[in-house]
Amino acid sequence: MPEGDSLARAARRLQVLVGERVEVETPHPRAAVKRLVERLNGRRLLSVEAAGKNLLLRFDEGVVLRSHLRMSGRWRVQARGSKLFGRPWLVLRGAEHEAVLWNGPVLELDDRALRRLGPDILATPPDLDAMVVNLRRGPRRAIGDAVLDQHAVAGIGNVWRAEALWQARVSPWRPVGDVSDEELRTVLREAHELMTASVETGRERRAVYKRAGRGCPRCGSPIEARGHGDDNRTAYWCPNCQL
Repeated sequence: MPEGDSLARAARRLQVLVGERVEVETPHPRAAVKRLVERLNGRRLLSVEAAGKNLLLRFDEGVVLRSHLRMSGRWRVQARGSKLFGRPWLVLRGAEHEAVLWNGPVLELDDRALRRLGPDILATPPDLDAMVVNLRRGPRRAIGDAVLDQHAVAGIGNVWRAEALWQARVSPWRPVGDVSDEELRTVLREAHELMTASVETGRERRAVYKRAGRGCPRCGSPIEARGHGDDNRTAYWCPNCQL
């Protein structure tokens, strides 16, 4: 699933269209029924920003389009008129570039969903105190599950929860109530730094994610993997040095 850093990079790519009046197409039938062409075609794109795992495109006259990529969606920016294979959900065409959304089932002409989001992990600086307060509301919840809750902290997904917990030497299975405030801040700070580096460099530095059975880079013990939380998403951790 695309995480906050992926959305931040997408927002940067789409900046080439900001300030332009865009032509809009919705080739995919599930997008066509949303009547986005009628609402957006010919409007000026004023800004594009990431908010957690959401992309917000703001147009003139207060029109806002929210895009959430779920598991496999992606935004691509290419030269205007480039050949398209298949049926993308949305195409926004400017004078020289076009932004193309593939497999993006969540397209809404409002941003009300953002009111339920926690503080953004990629904010500068991140509001660690507010995040800790939010996480503390579920003291019996495993920390590895809690940091994926977008109502507590916006933007962290499976990759960065694994890597941040490893960097902080905290087991994903520990209940939040057994994790100190300083440990929580360390986990969140590591997630912020790792994801910020990913945005800036386009590279993801991984120590444990999808490395089950391989040696921990820190202590050499085999990395373990197991389904975790209500969604049974795979957690990766070192059983020796993450306590």
